[in-house]
Amino acid sequence: MIDRATVQKIKDTADIVEVVSDYVHLVRRGANYVGLCPFHNEKTPSFSVNKGRNYCYCFSCHKGGSPVNFIMEKEGISYHDALMHLARKYGIKVEEKELTNEEREAQSRRESMFIANEWAMQWFENNLTDTPEGRDIGLQYLYGRGVTEEAIRQFHLGYAIDRGNALVEASRRKGFNIETMKTLGLVGTSQQGNDYDRFRGRVIFPILNSSGKVIAFGGRDLKGGPAKYINSPESELYRKSNELYGMYQARSAIVKEDRCFLVEGYLDVIGMWQSGLKNVVASSGTALTDGQIALIHRFTKNVTLIYDGDAAGIKASLRGIDMLLSHQLDVKVLLLPDGDDPDSFARKHTPEEFRNYVSSHETDIIRFKTRVLMDEVNDDPQRRVEAIRSVVQSLACIPDKVKRDVYIQECSSILGVSEESVGNATAKARSVIVDQLRKQRRLRELNNDIESGRIAPTSPDSLRASISDSPTGYAPQMPDSNRDHNAISGLGTTSDNNPLRPLEWEVIEYCIRYGFLEFCEIEDENGQKHPLSVVEFVEEELNADNISFSVAEFSMIFALLKQLHEVFIQDLDNFSDTLQPEKEKMFNDGVAQIAARQLSISEIEREERMLGERVAEWEREKILEYSRTYPAKVFASHENDTVRRLTTEAIRERHQLSQIYSRERPVEKEEDKLFSLLPTAITVLKNGILDMQLNSLFRQFREIAGKGMSDEERAMQARLAELIKMRSEVAKNIGDRIICPDKSKSRVVRINR
Repeated sequence: MIDRATVQKIKDTADIVEVVSDYVHLVRRGANYVGLCPFHNEKTPSFSVNKGRNYCYCFSCHKGGSPVNFIMEKEGISYHDALMHLARKYGIKVEEKELTNEEREAQSRRESMFIANEWAMQWFENNLTDTPEGRDIGLQYLYGRGVTEEAIRQFHLGYAIDRGNALVEASRRKGFNIETMKTLGLVGTSQQGNDYDRFRGRVIFPILNSSGKVIAFGGRDLKGGPAKYINSPESELYRKSNELYGMYQARSAIVKEDRCFLVEGYLDVIGMWQSGLKNVVASSGTALTDGQIALIHRFTKNVTLIYDGDAAGIKASLRGIDMLLSHQLDVKVLLLPDGDDPDSFARKHTPEEFRNYVSSHETDIIRFKTRVLMDEVNDDPQRRVEAIRSVVQSLACIPDKVKRDVYIQECSSILGVSEESVGNATAKARSVIVDQLRKQRRLRELNNDIESGRIAPTSPDSLRASISDSPTGYAPQMPDSNRDHNAISGLGTTSDNNPLRPLEWEVIEYCIRYGFLEFCEIEDENGQKHPLSVVEFVEEELNADNISFSVAEFSMIFALLKQLHEVFIQDLDNFSDTLQPEKEKMFNDGVAQIAARQLSISEIEREERMLGERVAEWEREKILEYSRTYPAKVFASHENDTVRRLTTEAIRERHQLSQIYSRERPVEKEEDKLFSLLPTAITVLKNGILDMQLNSLFRQFREIAGKGMSDEERAMQARLAELIKMRSEVAKNIGDRIICPDKSKSRVVRINR
C-alpha cells in the first residue's frame, strides 16, 4: 500500500501534457493542447489537454481526466498500478507502508507464485522452439492450425515435454518450492506419492491478467487422451470467473475500437488476432460470469458474441444474455456460416471481409433471442408461453427504462402479444430483480471511502428517513437501483426517475469547479464578519430549509468536499508560505529597477506603491487560482472511479472553441458571474422541490375529492396555501411570477417578467 504522502507527490508531479504526449501527438492551441483522441478513431482532433488544470477531455467520446485516470483508461490498469506507472516515469521512489508479519508472508507467497509462473511460461516457450520434441510435435501442430510465429511470440505459446517429471526436475534445479508448483497446478502427486508434470505432452496456452502477469495455463492434448484441455486450478492468482483469455493482448484494441468480440476458445482468439481483429477475448468454453462481464465493461460497453452457425452455436449464443444486459452492455450476436468457427472463418477471409460480414450479419441480442425462441415453438401454446416468459425475463434485466420500452414495443410485435401485456409482465419481473439487487447495492461503486471509514455518505434509505422527518415533507423518488453509474456524460439531463437530478447536478457542478473560492461574508452574533466559501454557502442554504441532495453520488461528493475543505485550509497556508520568496524577489527586483531610474522622491514613492500593488495582485491571483483548482485537482485523481468521472464532467470546458475564434474577443468568465449563477441554481432546486410537493398535494386532493370536507382536507388546504406562498417567494428570486394553480387542471402557469 502506498502511503498518502507519496500518492500526493505522484499526483503533484505528474504533468498531463507529458503523460498524454507519450500516446498522442499534441499541438498547442491557445492555453490548451489538442490532438486525436486515443480512445476512439477520429480524423478531426477533439481531444483537449488543459495544462493549467492538469486534466484532459475528449469532446466526442467524453473520456478523460487526470494523469492517473488517463493512464488507467489507456492501459486498462488499476488505480494502484497507474500510480506505480507514473512513479516510475518521474523517478519517484514509492515507500510502501510497513507490513505485518502475516501481510509480509502473504505478499512473499504471492510474489513467489508469480515468479514461478513466469519461469514456467519461459520454460514451455523454450521447449516449443528449442527441443526436437517441441518442434516436431508442438510447433508442427500450431503451424498446421495456421498459427504464425508472431502469434506464438505474442501469446507466449509453449509445449510441455512428454516426460513424467521434466518440469519437476527443472524447477528443483532452479530452486523453486515444489509445494508452490503444486498450488499453481503445474505439478501433481500420484497415488504412490510421486510428483509428476500435469501438462506433459500438451501445447501450452499461458493465461495473462490485464496487467500482463502470468496467472494460469491451459494445455491442449495432442495424443487423443480423455481430456482434450486441462487448465490450472484456481489459486490466489487465478479466479477463472474473473479472467478472460487474451484480455492483455486485446485491451488496447478494445479501447480503440470501443468494441469487444467474445468467442469460446484459445485458437479462436489467436485466429481472429492474426486476421487483424485484435479486440477479441475468450471465455475458454465456460459460461460467462459477472466477473468476466465486469472485466469487459472496464474497457467497453459494446460486445459482439461470435458463435458457430449450427444448433449448438445457436444454443450457446443464448447463454449469459441476462447477465450481459444487467451490466448495461450493448450486446449483439453473430452466427458464422455452418461448419465455420471464428478461427477457420478468420483464416479464410481478410480483416476487411470479416468486418463487413460482422456489420451486415450481427443482430441485436434481444431481437435474436425473440426470433430464435419463436421459431422453436411450432404452434405449441405452452412452449409459446415459456418463450414469452423467457424474453420478458431478459427485458427485465435492462436497467435503462427508455431502452426497455423500445424493446417492449418491438418484441410485442414479434411475439404477437399486446404491448401492454408485455410491458406489465416486464415491470413485474423488473420489480423482483430490483428487490434482489437492493440488498447488494449500498453504493458499492462509490464506497472506497466508506469502507476505509473516512466518510459515511447518505444512503438512499437514510435519505428517505431524514426527508420524511423534515418539516417540508419532501420525499422524492430515488434513482433506479441498477442505474449505470459509469454513464456520467449528459448529467444535465434526467437519466432516471428522479426529476431533481439535473437541478442538483447544477449545484454540485459549481461546488466542484469553484468550491473553495470565497463567495460572501456572514456576520456572527458579535458583529464579526467571516468569509464563506462556495461549499459553505451551499451548505448554509440547504440547511436553512432542511433539505439535502437526493442523488446518492452527489451527496457523497458534497460530503467529500466538506471534509476536504479542512485539508485545503492547511494546504493554502503552506502554499502562501511558498509564495513569499518569489514575492520578495519580485519586489526587490522592482525596487532595483526603480532605483536605477532618475526619479524624484514623489515619483519613487508612487512607483514603489504601484509595485507593491502589482506584487499583492500577483499574490492574490496565485492564491485565487490555487483555491479555484484545488478540489478539482484532488478529485480528478481520486481512487474512487465515480468521483473521478463526476469531477471530469464538471470541470471540462462547456464549449470547444473554433480555430477561427478571435483571441482578442473578451470572454466573460463563469466564475465572474458566480455570484448570480450559484444562488439561482440553488433557488431553482428549491423551486423543483416545491413543485414536487404541490403535485403530491394535488394528487391527494383528487383522491379525497367528493368525500366531504374533512380535517385531513382542511389541513391539506392550509398546507397548499403555505406552499403556494413559499413558491411565490422562490419564483421572485428566479425571476418569474407564479399565478395560483388551477385546481381542476393541476397546472402551474408561469408569466415571465
